[in-house]
Amino acid sequence: MNFKSIFYALSFAMLFANFSGAQNNVSDRTKYNFDYGWKLHVGDVEEASKTEFDDKVWTQVSLPYAWNQAEAFKMDIAELSTGIAWYRKSFQLPKDSNDKKIFIEFEGVRQMGEIYVNGTFVGRHENGVMAFGFDLTPFVKPYPQENIIAVKTDNDWKYKEKSTGSGYQWNDKNFNANYGGIPKNVYLYVKSKAYQTLPLYSTLGTTGTYVYATDFDIPQKKAVVNISSQVKNEFAKPIKAQLKVSVADMDGKEVASFLSDTYTLAPNETKDLKASKSLNNLNFWSWGYGYLYKVSSELLVDNASAEKVVIRTGFRKTKFEKGMIYLNDRVIMMHGYAQRTSNEWPSVGMSVPSWMSDYSNSLMVKSNANLVRWMHITPWKQDIESCDRVGLIQAMPAGDSEKDVNDRRWGQRTEVMRDAIIYNRNNPSIIFYESGNESISEEHMQEMLTIKNTYDPFGGRAIGSREMLDSKVAEYGGEMLYINKSAHIPFWATEYSRDEGLRKFWDEFTPPFHKEGTGGTAHKNVNGSKVADASPYNHNQDTHAIEDVVRWYDYWEMRPGTGERVSSGGVNIIFSDSNTHYRGQENYRRSGEVDAMRIPKDNYFAHQVIWDGWVDTDTPNAHIIGHWNYENGVTKDITVVSTADVVELFVNNVSIGKGTQDKRFLFKFKNVQFKPGTIKAIGYDKSGKKVCENEIRTAGKPYALKLSTIERPGGTLANANDLAIIQVEVVDEKGNRCPTALNMIDFKVEGEGTYLGGIAQGSDNFIGKTSLPVECGVNRILVKANDKAGEILIKATSESLKGDAVTVKTIKADTSKLSTTMTSENLPSYIAKGPTPKTPSFKKTRNAIAIIGVKTDSNQEDVAKSYDDNELTEWSNGDGIAKIEYELERKATINQVVLKLSGWRSKKYPLRISIDGKQLFDGITPTSLGYVTLDVKPTKGKTVQIELMENSKNSNDINLVEITGKVDDGLLKKTNSKTPQLPIVEIEFYESIR
Repeated sequence: MNFKSIFYALSFAMLFANFSGAQNNVSDRTKYNFDYGWKLHVGDVEEASKTEFDDKVWTQVSLPYAWNQAEAFKMDIAELSTGIAWYRKSFQLPKDSNDKKIFIEFEGVRQMGEIYVNGTFVGRHENGVMAFGFDLTPFVKPYPQENIIAVKTDNDWKYKEKSTGSGYQWNDKNFNANYGGIPKNVYLYVKSKAYQTLPLYSTLGTTGTYVYATDFDIPQKKAVVNISSQVKNEFAKPIKAQLKVSVADMDGKEVASFLSDTYTLAPNETKDLKASKSLNNLNFWSWGYGYLYKVSSELLVDNASAEKVVIRTGFRKTKFEKGMIYLNDRVIMMHGYAQRTSNEWPSVGMSVPSWMSDYSNSLMVKSNANLVRWMHITPWKQDIESCDRVGLIQAMPAGDSEKDVNDRRWGQRTEVMRDAIIYNRNNPSIIFYESGNESISEEHMQEMLTIKNTYDPFGGRAIGSREMLDSKVAEYGGEMLYINKSAHIPFWATEYSRDEGLRKFWDEFTPPFHKEGTGGTAHKNVNGSKVADASPYNHNQDTHAIEDVVRWYDYWEMRPGTGERVSSGGVNIIFSDSNTHYRGQENYRRSGEVDAMRIPKDNYFAHQVIWDGWVDTDTPNAHIIGHWNYENGVTKDITVVSTADVVELFVNNVSIGKGTQDKRFLFKFKNVQFKPGTIKAIGYDKSGKKVCENEIRTAGKPYALKLSTIERPGGTLANANDLAIIQVEVVDEKGNRCPTALNMIDFKVEGEGTYLGGIAQGSDNFIGKTSLPVECGVNRILVKANDKAGEILIKATSESLKGDAVTVKTIKADTSKLSTTMTSENLPSYIAKGPTPKTPSFKKTRNAIAIIGVKTDSNQEDVAKSYDDNELTEWSNGDGIAKIEYELERKATINQVVLKLSGWRSKKYPLRISIDGKQLFDGITPTSLGYVTLDVKPTKGKTVQIELMENSKNSNDINLVEITGKVDDGLLKKTNSKTPQLPIVEIEFYESIR
């Protein structure tokens, strides 16, 4: 199967080809889209908060809009413009709003936002991460009078909290791209004086509506759907309140309707109203199956309808035990990406329309990722809801930098976690809450667990932190670069591959002939990096893809089914190239599996192959790394990524033999001579049956340009904010992409749109330039729609090539200042992967043989630490003999010994292993990301002896230099002993399953 052909045919020509039909429109008269009709001024204007201030010369903008977003990817993250900017808007309340409550909700302001209405200060929000809102009722004028709202923003990197003088740990130049102002959506609410509250705790003190399911019966498709909605009575008299709940499926069909009990609320009383009902024939939300229901909670006051809150959510069952993660009763191994929360694009930063969030996030799912771990800070609601739709599991952080803290900074972190949980607890895609990007104290972990249990006791989510390997409180853990295993809470790696490589660089045989390691070796980063040589990070596409497969192998090898202690996987950092800290000569991070315009690199297709399954591989596939358009005489090594057992390579249908298998998924073919035509890989199973294939054809000489569009499902909106992605390819006379083309392309945009541009290697990364080159034969630009419906004509020309043009038709949109059209309205769900399979996700491959006793002449008191399922403890011989003997629970035919030895990536240990006096192993252990598996001659016995034969050897086989310049010693402790050390963190013995 040719993944590139499928990807470009489906993903580019027909956006979301496998999406379901559009979901029904959410009708909620109490909520208005407040994004349109704003004016912007960059700089501080003292009088801007006043009603009478003249803002006629200010710039008109539609939100979301960061005032410095045009700088995205143009410069180093530390150089992004900062300072004060003002946003202002005039508006009238609806005609029927007299004697109503008026609330405003901001999905987020960076870093600080001060809100003024009609010249009066309303309130301030300062953490730069979370949504917040205010009660505007005392400040607004009734219809038809005009109201003025003014928002002062300040995105200073060193911004301090006004009341305490404390900075914010996550306002960090390394990772938190500083898109200032109002880069997210804004909503206005008009509610009855008896109303269901908003989930905006920090500024309103309210928790909103909570929808969750319990009593799951997955095989019978049953669960109890529960709703708890906080209701406040601001009438001057008592009321009788009741909830009327309706549940509608994705086709809009009502599947249930039920009532809560009736409650009496005194004046100014707030109470949670609850209702529940058992539902049958439910479609459970799952990976790649973003099935969502519309839960409508109508508040009845004295038997009359007062208002309605609509929650779009999904129902799924989770469990976290035995080192594994269960989704809908099926074990799922985590594989995905640690993605920057900004999730940004060139020239527009993070402020993209909802459909582009879906497009980007669905590409992760299509690469067979099942998890996105947002990094350091909580993502905005748009990305969270997008993951619901595309069926992508999320790990949601609160806010931090790189370490545990105390004083006010810890208080800020707990407040953000509390607010984020309350705000996002109805989103089924969130399965993990992350309390820190580093380990935190047990006391702090307990505080975070208490917050989760208080505000989301029934959400089926685990809370933990990076590391937390010996925590008794955390519900999951896992290291950054290395593999961990557990028999208790799940461990998954939070970012396991940090290497970088531009999409432009195929290999050293293709212009611009990028050799491994070149592209910047004297990295200077905003935090004062100590990296003297960044060459290990600077790959071309060939080596970057191979490196990603090599790094994943360690996790796959220890997957569920391989024993009592297993790894629950990990996430690769990052998905898309990011405007954050970097290690190469470019001023942005190039670790993505796709570039900043979401054009795939070879890494993307490699992941499609190796991640095709919940645990074990579901469908055998193959991908040939690279292209087949070399100069005559070129001879190079070809690597095929495949889940087949054997791979054979053909050049022009002539076999050149079977590949040498490495790291299970890599099949290498040495010195393959280029011949124009085709190169094809065929994969076979162990019986010799063909199970997959992949073929690449040589393209002809560059002949023409080919333009295509990627647009919002249903069409591009004329709302002064929607975007269309325009793809340009250099093709031969037959329309095939020329994979080595680097031609410069000139663009021209006419009609009802504005050119924004794209990105390429060069001065200022070509940001905002109307001319930029293709890379590997393809590139993309962004075009923004105006507020007038019509046509946008995009023309592309290039010297000596036939030009092309494409038209984008824009659709009239509701851009009124109180718009009833929500930003994500009618966006479809991605359900191509289907419901959770009923079959087991893995086949058990081996049995672990338990240890019941240990003998040694050295540090006997520590022997249990070598097999205690705690990777922060170890046994070592100290000044004694480096020999230890294990008694197994029974006689067993041991065929594998698995070890985690301190210094795992930089030390090799010469070991001799025997069982009942019979030799099992005599050799040197390899380096790894944590564990090494020693395949030994199957031998039966009960007593296993491990002996270190001489000093360990230093190794640089795995070159992972961190940005600090420090090399992680892998728990290797310094010792004054002159005796060779055998430090065993964990040891396991296995027999094969017959």
